[in-house]
Amino acid sequence: MNLLVSLLLLMGGVKSAEKSAGVSQKGKATYYASKFAGRMTSFGERVNLKAFTAAHRTLPLNTLIEVTNLKTMKSVVVRVNDRGPFTKGHIVDLSHAAASAIGLMGKGVTNVTLRVLDKSRVGDLMSVLTVPDMNQSLMQPVL
Repeated sequence: MNLLVSLLLLMGGVKSAEKSAGVSQKGKATYYASKFAGRMTSFGERVNLKAFTAAHRTLPLNTLIEVTNLKTMKSVVVRVNDRGPFTKGHIVDLSHAAASAIGLMGKGVTNVTLRVLDKSRVGDLMSVLTVPDMNQSLMQPVL
């Protein structure tokens, strides 16, 4: 039952991002410092450096975005689950897994483009989402 409710909540979050689908931005990307691992995000989850997640200032939480490193031209799909970054010119903070996938680890900051994905990309969502197990309360963050 919890899984069903989780998926319904998830779909509600994806639906709210439909208006933003196709929107793109260009700016700088960074990644979470290790000290943030386990801290709470704006979405009520704990920061998981191994998940494909990101922080964005204004996009609705649970929005899927494709982030492309303009130097390596590598892309990754991430789910917005936090707010930030709050440094001028920076548009997204990535988890370590996402930063590594596009060749950002060790660099600190790189120029990227991001594109909001639409609801038809739900298959991608399942690869970036951590779903609570059947015994976990929906109010309890996934670790």
